Amino acid sequence: MSVALPSPAPVSTGNPSRTTGPTADELLDFVRRTAADSALVAQLALDPGARTWLRLDGPGGSEAWLIGWPPGAETGWHDHGGSRGAFATAAGQLAEESVGVPLPGAGWQALELSENVDRTRTLPAGTGRAFGPYHVHQVANVSQEQHAVSVHAYYPPLPLMHRYSRHERVLRLEHVELPESW
Repeated sequence: MSVALPSPAPVSTGNPSRTTGPTADELLDFVRRTAADSALVAQLALDPGARTWLRLDGPGGSEAWLIGWPPGAETGWHDHGGSRGAFATAAGQLAEESVGVPLPGAGWQALELSENVDRTRTLPAGTGRAFGPYHVHQVANVSQEQHAVSVHAYYPPLPLMHRYSRHERVLRLEHVELPESW
């Protein structure tokens, strides 16, 4: 579901304060342990043409997902609506592209990015990463032959997701997805 475009909240340049719930490091520990549970990972039905998922019980009130990625599947550029999170690859390999720059405050629709803000990571099975609020990234299974499976956790549970388009150095806010759409 798409709704009117509220701008993403600004990113703090300091460490986000923790008032409740698991930290990003605690979420990372959870997703790594869960990704290593081969019996759980085997329960996920894999579709050759679309991502599949199972909702999991995350730690401390967090939202968690087991996600199957067919060859070539990707998320597109997005953030997690202010939630901190983590993900780990259970099978196959994922690639993450992210933007290492705080977003401006409210009211922006397009942002010209400076050079050297792009970050790329390869996450083979057994590896993961944590991130803070307003982390903008896209994740993909770059394999054209093999499924990938991953575990994701977010706290607080996702209130929404901002979707972006990216053309060369321009990041543009396109729409907002609410939980009802996923």
